[in-house]
Amino acid sequence: MKWVLIILGALVVLMAVVWAIGAALPREHTATRIARYKQPPEKIWAAITEIDAFPQWRKDMKSVKRMAERDDKPAWVETLSMGEMPLRVQEWSAPVRMVVRIDTDDLPFGGAWIYEIAPAEGGATLRITENGFVKPPLFRFMSRYVFGYASTLEQYLKDLGKKFGEEATPQP
Repeated sequence: MKWVLIILGALVVLMAVVWAIGAALPREHTATRIARYKQPPEKIWAAITEIDAFPQWRKDMKSVKRMAERDDKPAWVETLSMGEMPLRVQEWSAPVRMVVRIDTDDLPFGGAWIYEIAPAEGGATLRITENGFVKPPLFRFMSRYVFGYASTLEQYLKDLGKKFGEEATPQP
């Protein structure tokens, strides 16, 4: 019984430390990753804007459902393993730049992804910058020290490479 109380006490102390560290971290963060592809900018643009095709190449996506457009800009809900995430395009400058924002305040996180496509020798690059925030201190700790702010960006860029039959290596 004594060991059980010691273990429980240690877990409570550990959770308090994790919460305190998370509370000390800034709520906002920025992460950027870039990858090079052997595709022209127009082909990359087509892939990242063909919303209905996302589940075919994005590893983490179960389904996607289009929502009503606003100001002639697309909106959709992605169903991921963690749940649903509504998204809305804020800026659309084909085929070079798109800004997509999480379209709800009901999630423990939020923010926007900025997609920038640039021609490069033998193809093009895609740079994605996440300007995000994480509300709960425990999630902030996990985002910073367990998952990393850029892990979703990296997976997206790798999945896009696989769509093209290439191996993408995301760089900071």
